Amino acid sequence: MNFLPRRRRKPEIIIVSLIDIFAILLIFVIVNTTFRREQPGVTIKLPESKTAVSVETGSEALKLSIDEKGDIFLGAEKVELAELRGRIEDLMKLPAPPRLALAPDKRASVGTLIGVLDALKEAGVKGDLAAFTEKAL
Repeated sequence: MNFLPRRRRKPEIIIVSLIDIFAILLIFVIVNTTFRREQPGVTIKLPESKTAVSVETGSEALKLSIDEKGDIFLGAEKVELAELRGRIEDLMKLPAPPRLALAPDKRASVGTLIGVLDALKEAGVKGDLAAFTEKAL
């Protein structure tokens, strides 16, 4: 008979291996996180310009895109040319109207581009209209 009580070991959590797992998870999250701005799913081949300058601004411009098929996108939303004027007028009525930037595909028809410019002028867009271009090498 054994009258001596057996000493039970106090349960312990082994932290060393947990630190390794947390470090791996942290690295995984950092590597797989993207810091890109959300852009519309429109593929646009921008025209080149030798005299264009890049502008650094604090506020992001609302992109008005025209793809090669002539579809018009205000931000990420597709709009028809007939309703573009009303949408722009609604934007201009806001207390702080957003800046607009035109991003036409270089294969877009000139007729669509002129129609968009007319709609912008009729909606009351004044001042410089920024345009997205690629820098010519």
